Amino acid sequence: MTETPFHTKEAIHLKADSRLSKIWEAAEIYGARSFDNYAQIRSLAETLRDLLCAWLHKGDEPCVYLVPPEGPFQAQNYQSGAFSVSGTGYLPLKPISFGLAIRISEDKDYMRLVMHCQKAGQLMKISIGKESPISVKLPLDENEMTPLFELIYGHILAFFKDSVDQYDEGDYGTSVIGFDIFRVPE
Repeated sequence: MTETPFHTKEAIHLKADSRLSKIWEAAEIYGARSFDNYAQIRSLAETLRDLLCAWLHKGDEPCVYLVPPEGPFQAQNYQSGAFSVSGTGYLPLKPISFGLAIRISEDKDYMRLVMHCQKAGQLMKISIGKESPISVKLPLDENEMTPLFELIYGHILAFFKDSVDQYDEGDYGTSVIGFDIFRVPE
């Protein structure tokens, strides 16, 4: 009985290498997409940080920082540490969260909003906590970010107004809005 090419050790080895190379190719594509996802979300976050501060306040002092989405934070930019994928060892291809620390008082109190971003085709869907997302077109046009600024601004004002209203009515309320408050030590 003669061996056919598919039964030789060399042919089996070539088939195995072909399967392994397909895994490598798939992993390489995954890696490129996960980096693209992270890069687009990070670019949006940094642009949001800078433009939101300018939209809120015309002064020279920073009033918005990128901070981790959970855990302790200071009023400072955490660079890559501000993103939910920080420290994972690889970039997973999934929605990414980051924290925005926004100055809420003259005493340098900061409120952290947890922002969630998910790319959907040529849109970036952004939500605060568990709220419904707002979409911005990609590539990002800085002139079209005002609805996102207004969403964040309205979210913060509504929290304080609703909390005061509940207190004034004798009900402190039990809803959580998805942020922490931090005071910068003097």
